[in-house]
Amino acid sequence: APWRLMMSLTPSRGCLLDLPWEDILVPHILCHLPLQQLLSLQRVSKSFQSLIQLYLANMRCFDSSQIGPAIPRAAFVNLLKDNEVLQQLALQNCSDWLTDRELLPVIGQNHHLHQIQLKGCAQLSRHALVAISLSCPNLRRLSLAHCEWVDSLSLRSLADHCKALEAVDLTACRQLKDEAICYLVQKCSRLKSLSLAVNANVGDVAVEEIAKCCPELEHLDLTGCLRVKNDSIRVLAEYCPKLRSLKVKHCHNVAESSLSILRSRGVELDVEPPLQRALVLLQDVVGFAPFINLQI
Repeated sequence: APWRLMMSLTPSRGCLLDLPWEDILVPHILCHLPLQQLLSLQRVSKSFQSLIQLYLANMRCFDSSQIGPAIPRAAFVNLLKDNEVLQQLALQNCSDWLTDRELLPVIGQNHHLHQIQLKGCAQLSRHALVAISLSCPNLRRLSLAHCEWVDSLSLRSLADHCKALEAVDLTACRQLKDEAICYLVQKCSRLKSLSLAVNANVGDVAVEEIAKCCPELEHLDLTGCLRVKNDSIRVLAEYCPKLRSLKVKHCHNVAESSLSILRSRGVELDVEPPLQRALVLLQDVVGFAPFINLQI
């Protein structure tokens, strides 16, 4: 509906563009339009181009996926060159070309960012994380999944400067070991969600420190953390009363003896109870589900 309204109110009618841009058009009309359509609107006239540039300079949230499956490098640089008020930045659709050269200017001029999504941006370097830590003191959510350039020194910088962090995704950040994770949770005790999935270097030392330092923890993903064992899961159950979900699939040293404590509290687990697991395996083998009352 807003798109049809804007296209019907052409500049020749003198209606739409006569409205206050900063007070009405930008915060109450343009914010309801998909970013891709806004970019197309620039081609209507020079006045519309100026209006959209004003909107881009005042945009609080930028999600590259709204533009399409891929965004050209030059377009990205042009879209954000004047913006200094971003609060949310999601760049997973820029992973093929995004480097420090494009990202650092955006981070350096936006000090109000509280959510950053860099999943799969493999061409960045540790300098990107250091820049984030120095420029974004109010950061609350950060995804670095599959960013293998994240190392202990850059994570240390993040922990030292972004103590308001509530959610961090470090999936497949394979350079990180227990020591780096321990430092992070000691400094960022407000964490509610943490993913360390697909990291064979993470073990009991890190999990126990997470449990003791993060009493607000609600979600923990340890998928594929082969060094995690039962003892640390028991500590997790003892120190994290607010835990709502735990992922331990492919953690071969974690057994039901420790998981049952969490299961009894209603914590969502991605590993089924032994009986249920056995029935599923049996069903796969024989092709049907045995007639067994699982509630007995």
